[in-house]
Amino acid sequence: MICCFDIGGSKAVVADMGSDNRPVIRDRQATPARDYDAFRETVKVMAGEGDAPVGISIAAVIDPVTGLARSANIPCITGRNVAEDLRETLLRPVYVINDANAFALAEALTGAGVGHRQVLAAIIGTGIGGAVVIDGRVMTGATGNAGEWGHGPASAMRTGTFLPAIECGCGQVGCVDTLGAARGIERLHRHLHGIESDSVTILAQWHAGEEWATRTVDVFLDIVGGALANIVNMVDPSIIPVSGGLAQDETLVEALDGEVRQRCLIERSERLLVPVQGGAEKALVGAAIFAREAHNAGNA
Repeated sequence: MICCFDIGGSKAVVADMGSDNRPVIRDRQATPARDYDAFRETVKVMAGEGDAPVGISIAAVIDPVTGLARSANIPCITGRNVAEDLRETLLRPVYVINDANAFALAEALTGAGVGHRQVLAAIIGTGIGGAVVIDGRVMTGATGNAGEWGHGPASAMRTGTFLPAIECGCGQVGCVDTLGAARGIERLHRHLHGIESDSVTILAQWHAGEEWATRTVDVFLDIVGGALANIVNMVDPSIIPVSGGLAQDETLVEALDGEVRQRCLIERSERLLVPVQGGAEKALVGAAIFAREAHNAGNA
């Protein structure tokens, strides 16, 4: 049995998972995002008694060398070795993995990516995230940032659209993340037409064939499709499971799939992007799988 967490900027979820890879959720609590002592105490209370290994999916980049975390959504953990500190707090093995990596690992081993050697997982919602799994192992890279395709420069080459330079939460300017997520659709609509609207309304208008919304979504597809095609050409995945709020719009994902395949170096006849459900549950599954494998390797 593995005790697994999915910890985001607003809430933390804990579950128990056995060999059937089905997490049973036990508790949900608000994340103490700005108080590290409260953060550790919350995890301790939620974990409860026992000595089972703990796997934590968290909204942070974990340096694979130092173990130090960087997180915009949970600032109290930045510069901290969360796994090491929680081992001292819980007095049991703790293994921490980035939330996008956890999602990708779960999809590759138990979800849409089963049977695929190269899996690129994409998260398109409030923001953009991603991860790469090759032969069942997450690619972390030298600094833990592998797969973060949302933080390259945004461009709209097919439509030839001039894009606004918006400061990204990562500290850079003009990232794909600023124009390619749900807030990005809203910024594009304002930039192109001077109209303030939310992404739900814009997409509903696009489905109805409204001219301005159609233009906005076309530029969105240009930006996001181009960015994804770049990483597809580098990693060469055979499937891209897509999660997040925008992934629930299957017509949008289908349109994005066509955009990506059209811009791949090698022609792709079969669909690449596959919308998947249950992102939060998949993060729990991924955290548990990661903890189980790491724990078993350490005891081998």
